[in-house]
Amino acid sequence: MPRHINEEGLNLIRQWEGLRLTAYKDAVGVLTIGHGHTSRAGPPTVKPGMKITQAEADRILRADLAVFEAAVENAVKVDLTDNQFAALVSFTFNVGIGNLQKSTLLRKLNKGDYDGVPMELGKWVNAGGRRLPGLANRRAAEAGLWARGAFVSSNTVKPTAKKTNPYLNTETATMIGVPVATSALAAAANPGPLQWAVAAVIVIAAVVGAVFLIKRIREGNA
Repeated sequence: MPRHINEEGLNLIRQWEGLRLTAYKDAVGVLTIGHGHTSRAGPPTVKPGMKITQAEADRILRADLAVFEAAVENAVKVDLTDNQFAALVSFTFNVGIGNLQKSTLLRKLNKGDYDGVPMELGKWVNAGGRRLPGLANRRAAEAGLWARGAFVSSNTVKPTAKKTNPYLNTETATMIGVPVATSALAAAANPGPLQWAVAAVIVIAAVVGAVFLIKRIREGNA
């Protein structure tokens, strides 16, 4: 079954391609409509004065992406998460299938170098011999989508279960919180200078204890 881009990837492409519901000529004079659709991409043929709805623009975009989804699926020989697949479809939709196929990005990825993909994406930011902020921002967004997910498996980083901190759990919270709260309430139940002083000492002790607990939590996550 053909693989399709997920909603996060669609939203990224919609954002960077923009949306025009009335046909217009792009920077090089090609009639364009919707999310960057041209007649060369396939039906529908774009004609002067043509108008479409947002729903039609989305349908056309999905149809246009099919060839790029297939190209990524055929070119990549390693497993990809949905977000990784979507990031590559967005990239290929922007730079072209031929550029994906001959890219260092693809060569590294197919060797298992998942970590190298964001850096390789960042190299595709030039047009006409100069760096374009729009392309740099799009590549950064694609790199962000690539990295987003539960775990990333690569030749240098193996997937591991998320660590549960032994110092931060219900038992620990109960052991610290209940005695502190009980002691403070007991001290404050009989108001007077001495009782308030005792309550203040208890609160200070709790703060100091919390600082040490946070330190242990950080060490546990290191």
